[in-house]
Amino acid sequence: MTDFSDRFMPGATLLAGDATYTIRAVRTHKRALLVTLDGIGTRNQAEVLRGKLFEVPEGDLPHLEEDQYFRFDILGIEVVDENGSSLGKVVEVLETGANDVYIVRDEESELLIPAIDSVVKEIDTAAQRMVVDVLPGLERRALKRPTGD
Repeated sequence: MTDFSDRFMPGATLLAGDATYTIRAVRTHKRALLVTLDGIGTRNQAEVLRGKLFEVPEGDLPHLEEDQYFRFDILGIEVVDENGSSLGKVVEVLETGANDVYIVRDEESELLIPAIDSVVKEIDTAAQRMVVDVLPGLERRALKRPTGD
């Protein structure tokens, strides 16, 4: 998951758990990046990395413009309406093409918030708080709970 595929260059560093890897080579294949890592030379070595989340060291993150955020800045943030009432926390960010959608969930329900200026009024990542205007049509839906049957 990246919006910055150009950062995958030979010599760049990736983190996976406690391990650090250096990119040796990169090529595109069918709209995907194939990355060769130093120290990973066999299929068995590569297989151990299957399903791992590779991250970028924080110091290597690109600069974002004002009102742009990394996904990790948004996930877990508390969402409140303009009156300060809690709506829950962002648990997922969906990419829809036109704009992202934040899935906001509390213990009983979830709300889909489009990431557009008319709805998202303020994001304060330091305070872990997002203020939204819940426009007509944006309605909570109850979470399905196990019935215990």
